[in-house]
Amino acid sequence: MFFVRTASERDVGAIAALLAVTWRATYTSLYGPQKVEELIAAWHAPERIREHLARPEGEYLIADDGTELGGMAYATMSGQDDIKTIRLHQLYVHPGHQRQGIGRDLFADIETCFPGARRLVVEVDPNNGQAIAFYRGVGMTEAGRIDDCGTPGSGIPAILMEKELPAGPDASGLVGV
Repeated sequence: MFFVRTASERDVGAIAALLAVTWRATYTSLYGPQKVEELIAAWHAPERIREHLARPEGEYLIADDGTELGGMAYATMSGQDDIKTIRLHQLYVHPGHQRQGIGRDLFADIETCFPGARRLVVEVDPNNGQAIAFYRGVGMTEAGRIDDCGTPGSGIPAILMEKELPAGPDASGLVGV
């Protein structure tokens, strides 16, 4: 059984391995092996994971059964608009552990990690039907499209999906309206 917990420095190697396996399984048929390896090296290298772990406005979660990682999720709070928004940068489940509820557990925990957040957004490759179906299943809807998923100049198109979150206690403990 997998339990969701906050990732730490000791998890970096296992997270990098999980991301590499998951990316190869998911994206090689979409982008080709060379592009996938380039993106793994750029986006999922151990030093990049350490940067994410160190961000004070971020939350890095893993699903751990004590012997291996079944999945991971990384999100930050966005300060780009008046509505407090969670940006889900990554949510990946090991191919051998998909369809066991790990993704839903990680997503549910991310939704609660940022008190006062009113919206959650994620970028999804339009050719990744499994991810689109997952996000629809957790209540997200399409909100737009962009040309550069992940980083400027990536050349990877994405669907922007969002979910309005219920008003709950903000950082002061008061219930939002």
